[in-house]
Amino acid sequence: MKEKIIILIPAYNEEKNIQKVIKNCLPFKTDLVIVNDGSTDKTLEKINFFKKKVTILSYHKNQGKGKALQTGFDYALKNNYKGVITIDGDNQHEAKNISYFLKEIKKNDADLIIGSRFNNTKDMPFTRLATNLSTSWIISKIVGRKIEDVQSGFRYLNKKAIKNIKLETNRFDTEPEIALKAGLLNYRIKNIPIKTIYHDEAESQINNFLDTIQFFRLVFRGLLWKKKLKSL
Repeated sequence: MKEKIIILIPAYNEEKNIQKVIKNCLPFKTDLVIVNDGSTDKTLEKINFFKKKVTILSYHKNQGKGKALQTGFDYALKNNYKGVITIDGDNQHEAKNISYFLKEIKKNDADLIIGSRFNNTKDMPFTRLATNLSTSWIISKIVGRKIEDVQSGFRYLNKKAIKNIKLETNRFDTEPEIALKAGLLNYRIKNIPIKTIYHDEAESQINNFLDTIQFFRLVFRGLLWKKKLKSL
């Protein structure tokens, strides 16, 4: 590729998993950026072990996943990267699937590539599966085309997408926000299958009640964004 991409990992209190994720990403020889989102455990200490191999951006106080991703996107734009592959810090994404994204980036000039877990739902907790299916269906209806797995944090955004999609959410409505805005902007969206690992050390930070409210607030705001985003 003429322009390089980065792998971006937002991390909040992932001391048990973050080193595994970084180690699994390093073999791809792709620039790696970790955003420590004000972790109160030993996450930053674990990340600093790789400080000669990765770029570390860190906050003193937790500001939410949306802010962590936006910080990484701004870094990518400032340093003229072609785009960003995002992967969560909880080791539930198989980092080897990054190769699928790299192949897709080379052959398909998509603005947003989403790693879909819907081909691998056998071990997915029922509540999570139901949430992912329902939120993906709602977002798809709003934008008028099918977007798979809008909750997946394993995805690629090109330079145009990270420049025009400015995040306004901070929790687990951030991934749906990106999918929603990309759809409203009529961007080229590609879904590719990925495998997800469900393990005991991955502690869910989802608040079912709060994040459900946040999602439906996002849906309402999305209806208001339609006219605004058409001008971009």
